[in-house]
Amino acid sequence: MENLEPKTTTTNTEPIIPQSEEIAEGIEDLKEKTEELNAVDPVSAPTQTEVQDTGSDLKKSIANDEGHLPDERDEQLAADEALRKQIEAEYQAQKVQLHHDEAEDEEDGLLRGEDFEQIDYESLSREKLVELLESLVNREDINGVKTQVGLIRAAFIRHSKTLQQEQKAAFIAAGNREEDFEYIPDDIDHRFDAIFAIYKEKKEQIAEEIERQKQANLEAKLLLLEKLRALINSEESLKKTYDEFRALQEEWRKIGVVPKSENNSLWQNYHFLVEKFFDKVRINRELRDLDMRKNLESKIELCEKAEELLLEPNVMKSFKELQRLHDKWKEIGPVPSEFKEEIWERFRNATEKINARRREYYDKLHEELQSNYDSKKALIEKVREIVDNPAESIKEWESRTITVNELFNIWKSIGPAPRKVNDQVWAEFKALMDQFFKQKAEYFARIKEQQMHNYNLKLDLCIQAEALMNSTDWKATSQELIKLQETWREIGPVPRRHSDKIWKRFRSACDHFFRAKEAYFADIREKEKENLRLKEELIKQVEEYPYSNDKAENLKVLKEFQRKWVEIGFVPFNEKERLQSAFRKAINQQLDKLKINPVEMDEPAFRSRIDHSKDTPEGQKAIIREINFLQNKINKFNEDVTLWENNLGFLANSKNAEILRQEFEKKIEKTRQEIKFMEAKVKFLREELNKK
Repeated sequence: MENLEPKTTTTNTEPIIPQSEEIAEGIEDLKEKTEELNAVDPVSAPTQTEVQDTGSDLKKSIANDEGHLPDERDEQLAADEALRKQIEAEYQAQKVQLHHDEAEDEEDGLLRGEDFEQIDYESLSREKLVELLESLVNREDINGVKTQVGLIRAAFIRHSKTLQQEQKAAFIAAGNREEDFEYIPDDIDHRFDAIFAIYKEKKEQIAEEIERQKQANLEAKLLLLEKLRALINSEESLKKTYDEFRALQEEWRKIGVVPKSENNSLWQNYHFLVEKFFDKVRINRELRDLDMRKNLESKIELCEKAEELLLEPNVMKSFKELQRLHDKWKEIGPVPSEFKEEIWERFRNATEKINARRREYYDKLHEELQSNYDSKKALIEKVREIVDNPAESIKEWESRTITVNELFNIWKSIGPAPRKVNDQVWAEFKALMDQFFKQKAEYFARIKEQQMHNYNLKLDLCIQAEALMNSTDWKATSQELIKLQETWREIGPVPRRHSDKIWKRFRSACDHFFRAKEAYFADIREKEKENLRLKEELIKQVEEYPYSNDKAENLKVLKEFQRKWVEIGFVPFNEKERLQSAFRKAINQQLDKLKINPVEMDEPAFRSRIDHSKDTPEGQKAIIREINFLQNKINKFNEDVTLWENNLGFLANSKNAEILRQEFEKKIEKTRQEIKFMEAKVKFLREELNKK
């Protein structure tokens, strides 16, 4: 169990539970007190029996000698009888009192209890607690403030720990490392420590003085016992010896407490000698019987009070009150012998029942402590399982941290284990928690290093993206930026404090380029729509133009249409194939209608190449090679068309098959156009070859 010594910095300490600590310490103290009570039997102690037997023998001797004394002796007896009556009255008023120290006296010297106002110290601020402590320590006598000081100190430590945790949380929230945090005591902490040090110094001084005084008291009382023994053996007159006896009694009462280890034997010796003295002075049996009967009444009253304690719900309170009743029982003295066993049996029965309740209470308490111990061992095993299987991801570490904190909260709510193992089990649990958080710190240190590496990689990507952001090579730059984005996603996280900033930088560069590209192609799309309209009009012009009978003029018109088609520019991609097919179809229809060879449409470029070949020594062979090349290509294309047409027959009736069919048909149509054009070229080349 953690003590209440002041601490300026703490990490993962066992929570302070003063109430539980007082219970655990109280078990040992109460056992010691019970053993003391069982060791001293106030009725059957040999010293009292010896006193009673001795008194009876002395009184029998007096009875046997009566009637055989001279007249002078009778006068002395008359004087002694008068003195005995006086002694009887004084004896009733001056019963032998024992000065036992209570349990609180053993702790605080002459302290008889603490009377103080009950205050809710937990609700007071740290400054107010320091002021209260200072007012208590400045008292002349600080013996009666021990409990108050302890409560103030416990409340102050809790407040300081709360303040420390708040500062630590703020320190970590500011982006600092937990292991770098160090709590620095403020002026209130220093003031509290200084005042508490004064209190401890005063308390130690008082304790030392009390011990010195107790030892002096012991020596003084031992000296009085020697004087009392000498007085019992004295042959002086009754008047003189009784005056000396009363003086010794008065001196005994004034001396005060002695060390606890000597108290019991000192009391027995004193009580025995007092009884021996009264036997010596031969107090008459009637006086002794009367005193014993009054003792009997007092002890009956104590029995009744002890029996009433059986109804007290607070076991500890009833046991402490029973101790007080035992102290009074020892002070009262003997009772008539015929009632001695009966009255003691009654008192002992009540005592045993109260002790049985106390044992039952502590058995239950021990069971609870053992149950707490078992629960804490189970928590240790759960934490050990977590420590033995470290997490492998940040999310998993966060989840396990929540679990460990929950286990720690459960630990604090359970209560203490048996005192002999409480510190050990806490040390084991704390060591495992420390190991867990050390593993976590090492993992996040590695993660931090990796994240810094990722940060440098992403910083390089930002530089590359910023270098491309103003490019107008839309296609290549788009592909490059997409690759950079894919690389970015593959790199992994960066430190949280850089995450938003570097992402915004990278995204800003990418967005700048793609916004520019989008703006550019927004204009392109508008232009393509206009080109679409122009090309559709041009197709109509090809179809509706009023051609003449002049082949050359018609060829010139068709070439002009082709030139305009090229000049118009791009159209929307999804319309490109349709328009190209429509335009080619319109041109081919006019070529067929006007009986113009398709080669003549490309005549300038094609004829230029043929004319250049004719001028070479191998010109005829070059034309033949061209014809063979074109003829082979035509044959290959015809075979492809035949194969594709056959494949169309195997396609099933489905949505996907229909799409594939359309693709094949387009491909076949395009290839047939190519075949037709190449056949026209072959025809043209043969005509040129025949001219030679």
